[in-house]
Amino acid sequence: MTSTTHPVYAVIGSGYMGGGIAQMLALSGADVRIADVDLSVAESNLARIITEAEQFVEDGLFPEDAPAIIASRTSAATIEDAVAGATFIEEAVPEKIEIKHATLRRICDAAPADAIIGSNTSTILIGKLAEAVTNPARFLGVHFSNPAPFIPGVELIPHAGTDSAAVTAVEEILAATGKQTARIKDATGFVLNRLQYALFHEATQLVEEGVATAEDIDTVVRTTFGFRLPFFGPFAIADMAGLDVYAFCYASLQTEFPERFATPKILDDLVSQGKLGTKSGAGFLDVPAERTAELVAYRNRAYVAMQKLIAELGPAPIANRGADD
Repeated sequence: MTSTTHPVYAVIGSGYMGGGIAQMLALSGADVRIADVDLSVAESNLARIITEAEQFVEDGLFPEDAPAIIASRTSAATIEDAVAGATFIEEAVPEKIEIKHATLRRICDAAPADAIIGSNTSTILIGKLAEAVTNPARFLGVHFSNPAPFIPGVELIPHAGTDSAAVTAVEEILAATGKQTARIKDATGFVLNRLQYALFHEATQLVEEGVATAEDIDTVVRTTFGFRLPFFGPFAIADMAGLDVYAFCYASLQTEFPERFATPKILDDLVSQGKLGTKSGAGFLDVPAERTAELVAYRNRAYVAMQKLIAELGPAPIANRGADD
């Protein structure tokens, strides 16, 4: 009779982000220990994530056996007990560098010397956090988005001293959970929040200038370029639109906002080289011109499918509805 062993992971910080990460890791086949400021908090949050899993089953979001799997593979512990023997540890404590530093020191004091340590920080430089880590070559940013079980993308952010083997190991761990990872250089805000806050900043400018209400801006984003984003990133969208078109639009925006919308040098360079996107067979992503018809057909199917999904789900319960709705 052979025994089955599961990898042992720890999640330090068992709130909604940490709890969601723990659910996902347990469902991927790992034994997961969660810890928090004290054992009672971790125990309370363990009960919560099992109850949440039951609700997710009821809502059709988790498989029927998910609560039992999570309950059998997840346990609450002190920080020291949680990290003892763990091969991967994810720190998910509040976004304050002093709290993260103190937590990382506790982790390093009790964890195996070769355990990979990730931080779920959304904005703090990984190099700064690494100052509190013993053997910082095994440390990197592993940035999930909320809700962790359902958002597929994860940013992986090595600092200057991170061993590439640690990044590869985390990619394999997350692939087992079904996540999609992107390697990001250690820069303030990383990629997700640089882009997210740039959009939010321009949106607030439009409200303050009286161009549109918050509600109407949300409608524009959801139903136009935001509608494309589940399928294509900004560079693919630009390539399909035509980089020469983008250059013309920048020139138009500059009549009112010369500094805010200065044409990016990388765009100018591509246009000057005749690399205009899919129509020329070269752009940011270099999609061959002969694949344009296939790409357009995929795009159109994707957008129709998205519209059907939105119609099936109905509107998000945000706006106030009248008594007759």
